[in-house]
Amino acid sequence: MPSLTPIRAPHSDATPASLSDPMPAAPSRSSTVLSQSDVSHALFPPPARPVPANGGDLAQRLQRKYADRVTGAFTLPGREGRYAPFPDDLPEALAVALRARGVTRLYSHQAEAWEATQRGEDVVVVTPTASGKSLCYTLPVVAAAMNDRSKALYLFPTKALAQDQVAELLELNAAGDLGLRAATFDGDTPGDQRRAIRLNGDIVVTNPDMLHQGILPHHTKWAQLFENLRYVVIDEIHTYRGVFGSHLANVLRRLMRICAFYGTRPQFILCSATIGNPKAHAEALIERPTTALTESGAPTGDKHVLLWNPPVVNRDLGLRASARSQSTRIARMAIKAGLKTLIFASSRTMVEVLTKYLKDVFDHDPRKPARIRAYRGGYLPTERREAERAMRAGRIDGIVATSALELGVDIGSSDVVVLNGYPGSIAATWQRFGRAGRRQRPS
Repeated sequence: MPSLTPIRAPHSDATPASLSDPMPAAPSRSSTVLSQSDVSHALFPPPARPVPANGGDLAQRLQRKYADRVTGAFTLPGREGRYAPFPDDLPEALAVALRARGVTRLYSHQAEAWEATQRGEDVVVVTPTASGKSLCYTLPVVAAAMNDRSKALYLFPTKALAQDQVAELLELNAAGDLGLRAATFDGDTPGDQRRAIRLNGDIVVTNPDMLHQGILPHHTKWAQLFENLRYVVIDEIHTYRGVFGSHLANVLRRLMRICAFYGTRPQFILCSATIGNPKAHAEALIERPTTALTESGAPTGDKHVLLWNPPVVNRDLGLRASARSQSTRIARMAIKAGLKTLIFASSRTMVEVLTKYLKDVFDHDPRKPARIRAYRGGYLPTERREAERAMRAGRIDGIVATSALELGVDIGSSDVVVLNGYPGSIAATWQRFGRAGRRQRPS
């Protein structure tokens, strides 16, 4: 909706000067004629409109301003964190690296995951988004690589998530000089790097498709990996459902059969967002008993959830405004208030449309750095990596994305998440909601 410029009242000359007063001089070009309203505004400026300090303030403002459009509202209360000290059998060099990264203690579910893996159990960790699930498998994997030169295989559903985890591993390695060798092995990996990864990689990060087509059929080239394979990590297992999930279960059967051929029986560490039957789902995938860890020890802030119904624009035909227009309106309010905003769209086309509308508002000056970015499949790998770095660094105020950012890619803290339409499942809805409020701030 275009903004309306207020009409200023014309300068009034209705009050005549007295006959004894001298004739007023004509104003020069450099002088400025101020009306009475201008003077009053200069002397008594109107009170500034309160700017939302966090997502909770924005939710209250939206409810007040658009009460007819908010059809439902509820708040998920935050909770305090539950912590545990570093385990006594954690390698000292790894503890030093964690402290250098700002981690001085563990959440309770991370400590429970460490204890279960050290007992040799297969584990499934089911906690909300941004609860530190990655440390649940990073600690045992890195400790085994340092102590026994054991190897690990990571399976992630998307390339973005794989790249993000490798970046975290490399930063942890650099912080403590751990001598860890981690790399991604997917379609973007150059050919000259693949041989080095096969021979020297301690942690190989890939996806189910590459495991099926690029690793298992050529297992003789991967003999060093399979002979020393200690852990298999499968993240975001809630995405492996239906036919896709049955395909992955068959690929894992092949993986375990090849591991048995090389004399190893790796442990499985599985992670998932909050779903109703995590233990049964994990056991259906790997066909083994698992230990389910479902109680999160991570602190969270209040999450304010609003259900938004677009207003009626034509009562005779029963037409409502588009979801796109309403998503743009909410995102504009949030970004103008200084809140980091993430908008999810259901298609690549809608991502580009929403990005253009927001760029017209916030990126109209090409001399300034871009505040709005799009993130979806189809971009070049270099473009995706650059966008991920900009997001983590906090240089982006608004991100428009497809489901590529639904999973656990680290993009820093977001204050507001806008869903342009229903994602198709309740699990995906909560997964996207979980992207907001990552640092105990109300969202």
